[in-house]
Amino acid sequence: MSDRTINQQPHGPHPHAEPEAHAPHTHGHGSEPDDFAVQIADSVESFVLAVTEVAKGDEPGSVVSLLLLEVSQLLLAGGRLGAIEDVVPEDRFEPDAGPEPDGEQLRERLAELLAPIDVYHEVFDPYGPPEKPNAFRISDDLAGVVSELQHGLTHYREGRVSEALWWWQFSYLSNWGTTCTAVLRALQSLIAHVRLDSPIGAAADGADTDDDGLTDEQLEQQAGDLMAAELGLGR
Repeated sequence: MSDRTINQQPHGPHPHAEPEAHAPHTHGHGSEPDDFAVQIADSVESFVLAVTEVAKGDEPGSVVSLLLLEVSQLLLAGGRLGAIEDVVPEDRFEPDAGPEPDGEQLRERLAELLAPIDVYHEVFDPYGPPEKPNAFRISDDLAGVVSELQHGLTHYREGRVSEALWWWQFSYLSNWGTTCTAVLRALQSLIAHVRLDSPIGAAADGADTDDDGLTDEQLEQQAGDLMAAELGLGR
């Protein structure tokens, strides 16, 4: 997971356990999920499955385009979670969801597929004090988002609907919403660079691109060639 991650696992009292300004969005134990919960769960599961399939590399020529679509659709679900009132689960403490899935294999597969264009630069908080852009990896970010979403899916599949919704809403506001927004900007920028025939800039000095023996100019050329091939454009 990238440095952007606010690694806040809500084991212990829920921060939203006692809302002050508005009524809670609740689901009791054993209750059937309402339409909203089903739609959010479907969106989450669809994203997890799609990214996992993309990472298999069966369609290497469509990786960026498919990820652009999937991240865009997940952010729509996130926007819906951010727009509703605070979700308040019935339990004061989060039930044990079991061992966390290992996302390392997913991260490695994505990193291999995205190698020339994996690293991008982003300012973390647009409302914070001025700061230099930091380097992140699309592969790290997406693997981290999948891991967070799977945590909520575990609760949902075991019938803890309010717990799942609380987790997805909390993690959207604290981490994966920001992460996906940054990844979306990076993916959209890649496509725009190629479609508008605008050269992709070389990595900034000190960026975490790993020492792969390539110069900045070679990385730039690889990134441009990859995107051109994916979009069916000649260079």
